[in-house]
Amino acid sequence: MLPTPELVKSYIAAALNCTHLEVEGDGHHFSAVIVSDAFAGKRPIQRHQLVYAALGERMREEIHALSMKTLTPAEFQQQ
Repeated sequence: MLPTPELVKSYIAAALNCTHLEVEGDGHHFSAVIVSDAFAGKRPIQRHQLVYAALGERMREEIHALSMKTLTPAEFQQQ
């Protein structure tokens, strides 16, 4: 069974307190906009590592590709 965008969104939301979370995808490749205070003071790679940690083994077993935009609430407001 292929993961749905809603399922991927639920995995991320369960591990990260997000103020905004969008996930799109086709079951193999996903893109996400993730807004969280947890990203404050972190470099992009550190932010991505937080998301990968939230997804855990699912990144290897279920999700083949995830493109993500990780923002703090203040950065999101500026867009």
